[in-house]
Amino acid sequence: MSSFYISDDKTKLDLALIHDFLSNRSYWAQGRTMETVEKSIAHSICLGVYNQEHKQVGFARIATDYAIFAWLMDVFILEDYRGQGLSKLLIKEVMAHPDLQGLKRWGLVTADAHSLYQQFGFTPLEKPERMMEKLL
Repeated sequence: MSSFYISDDKTKLDLALIHDFLSNRSYWAQGRTMETVEKSIAHSICLGVYNQEHKQVGFARIATDYAIFAWLMDVFILEDYRGQGLSKLLIKEVMAHPDLQGLKRWGLVTADAHSLYQQFGFTPLEKPERMMEKLL
């Protein structure tokens, strides 16, 4: 893993790669437009995972009010780089980000990565009956 690094510098992000993964390869963002990807990145904290050649191989995005709440989303590691501990490294860096310390609540949705997030203290909702959503 020492040949990889993580940065929150948005100028390093490969928007085409992020858009392609989210829109074409993720189960949660099929068909997301480039305009939506760009807008979501502009209004979120974003971390990229990069190899020694500075090629982006992973991503995470956090929407937050910087005081009470953060929602973790759009987390991925490219298929060719999985199984190397990069998702753990990425989530560790997300949780340690200086702008995200002291929050009272984190949220996320996952269909298949429960064991990853449990390592960082995430649990099923304590009172799911209180949670609501509006899908458009």
